[in-house]
Amino acid sequence: MIDPSWVQMMSRYNRWQNENLYSAADNLSDDDRKADRGAFFKSIHGTLSHLLWADRVWLARFRGQPINFGTIAQSPEMIGDWETLKAERTKMDREIEEWASLVNDADLSGEFVFYSVSMDKEVRSERGLCVVHMFNHQTHHRGQVHALLTMSGVTPGATDLPVMPVG
Repeated sequence: MIDPSWVQMMSRYNRWQNENLYSAADNLSDDDRKADRGAFFKSIHGTLSHLLWADRVWLARFRGQPINFGTIAQSPEMIGDWETLKAERTKMDREIEEWASLVNDADLSGEFVFYSVSMDKEVRSERGLCVVHMFNHQTHHRGQVHALLTMSGVTPGATDLPVMPVG
């Protein structure tokens, strides 16, 4: 399905796009970032906080670590301070890239079993599919943030993989 080089590319894309959106969001006031704009997680800040929460959950699952980051309902309010959210995002992106640099073919194959807090049950799926989901989930919510930023009069930078800077 996927290989380690794909995971590494997507981890770089994740960091690049987070830097893009956070930099664009820096042009708004805190009130504007936290304004309810009708998105699923209401605001730009809430959606970015949820995305950080989800990345923490997925990375912990892949590492076989305990998950103690609160619930999905708490995720938009997980970190209320913008500067702290930015710092934690940067830290998480480094962790995802570190993890991706160590992924091998065996890490991407076979069954993956985890407990889903949002579904309140054990889930069995393909390991590689779960990795794809983590990156797809990131893109999904960043797309929402991109739209919210655009509606707020802020234009984020390029988002296309073919124009991602090398390295």
